[in-house]
Amino acid sequence: MSETERGGVPELVSEAAESDAADALRGLRERFVLDEVVYLDGNSLGALPAEVPARVEDVVRRQWGELRIRSWEESGWWTAPERIGDRIAPLVGAARGQIVVGDSTSVNVFKALVAAVRMAGEGRDEILVDATTFPTDGYIAESAARMTGRALRPVAPADVPDAVGDRTAAVLLNHVDYRTGRLHDLPALTAAVHAAGAYAVWDLCHSAGALPVGLDEHGVDLAVGCTYKYLNGGPGAPAYLYVRAELQDRFDSPLPGWNSHAEPFGMRAGYEPVAGARRGRVGTPDILSMLALEAALEVWDGVSVEAVRAKSLAMTDFFLRCVGAYVPQGRVVSLTPAAHAERGSQVALRCDDAGDVMKRLIERGVVGDFRHPDVLRFGFTPLYVGFADVERAARVLGEVVR
Repeated sequence: MSETERGGVPELVSEAAESDAADALRGLRERFVLDEVVYLDGNSLGALPAEVPARVEDVVRRQWGELRIRSWEESGWWTAPERIGDRIAPLVGAARGQIVVGDSTSVNVFKALVAAVRMAGEGRDEILVDATTFPTDGYIAESAARMTGRALRPVAPADVPDAVGDRTAAVLLNHVDYRTGRLHDLPALTAAVHAAGAYAVWDLCHSAGALPVGLDEHGVDLAVGCTYKYLNGGPGAPAYLYVRAELQDRFDSPLPGWNSHAEPFGMRAGYEPVAGARRGRVGTPDILSMLALEAALEVWDGVSVEAVRAKSLAMTDFFLRCVGAYVPQGRVVSLTPAAHAERGSQVALRCDDAGDVMKRLIERGVVGDFRHPDVLRFGFTPLYVGFADVERAARVLGEVVR
């Protein structure tokens, strides 16, 4: 029986224990509902924060059950989209008053992209979209292009500086590639888009809560993101929309609703948009899931995104080393860049029988996910994943693929 089969390479096991002992974030794990499973799928659905069930019970039993309609004012339901947006703001490098929470990521991509095209004006007749984007973003971009009479051009993110020009109205990009975990250069690409006079729209689904984003610092125009991955908001939790302060008075939403009217209870026939980021609102907020998200975000109080990023990089580095030690050479190939500047908070491994391998990993208590046709994805959420988890995941992967 080999050293690996007996329970792991001693040096790696020891390094994991030492890293966990020195981890300043290790106490946060207790604030989540977890078991003995190694959960590396937080890039699809974050774990449940322990504070959420009691908060949801209060919302249902007291706020809805007892106060009923009074809760729109007395429990702060009406202002929840902006209030929760302000909680998300520091996690993506934004000042208060620029993020509104509500609707899905897809709906917010549509709002942001059409609004960007409208701000660009009639002289610009094309939209660029990340050619490697999550499929829904591509579907939305194609529909927005048809609706606004623009041509849609898919472009690899690295080629954007050469592709963007005086015909470009807007560019829709993903901060982190959902399939490979590649981190794209938000500052440089945003600057290239602006140099051409176009608007930059960023999808932050796989970066918010995992690494610093710097929306204000880098002059991003519009951004969207989900809250059920690294922000742990729960399945189907509402998404958010960022509108840079300087653009808010020009933001022309393609989905005007009574919630974004300057006088929402005036019930006027004509639409007059409210000031500020609230222009991104549409209809009645989804209160149950929104307030569950608000409770989940309390885990972030006092947590540094920079510390989260440092642990994320350390864990993904360690995982790749462990994979190299435990997995037979050539059995898997990493699709995730080795360079820290190009890596998000996941590792994607190409594996010929990836679907079957992931099923067997899950049976062994290591949960990642499979992306067709041959990709194993492992997401590393620094708030609750430890280095011992990382070593165990790689060790079990090695045992499964042997």
